[in-house]
Amino acid sequence: MPKMKSKSSAKKRFTVRAGGTIKRGQAFKRHILTKKTTKNKRHLRGSADVAKADIKSIRSMLPYA
Repeated sequence: MPKMKSKSSAKKRFTVRAGGTIKRGQAFKRHILTKKTTKNKRHLRGSADVAKADIKSIRSMLPYA
């Protein structure tokens, strides 16, 4: 059997941690930042965990992760 392919978009957006949880970046931090408050932008820093409802679909996109 040939190897399964990972979705390139998922490869770029998600990383699987050692414990099995999936890490994602925060949205709403790319553009139109002038109208967003400093507090809002500060809370958008860093990474977040993927919601439980989405983990199954992301795991299917990353078969070897």
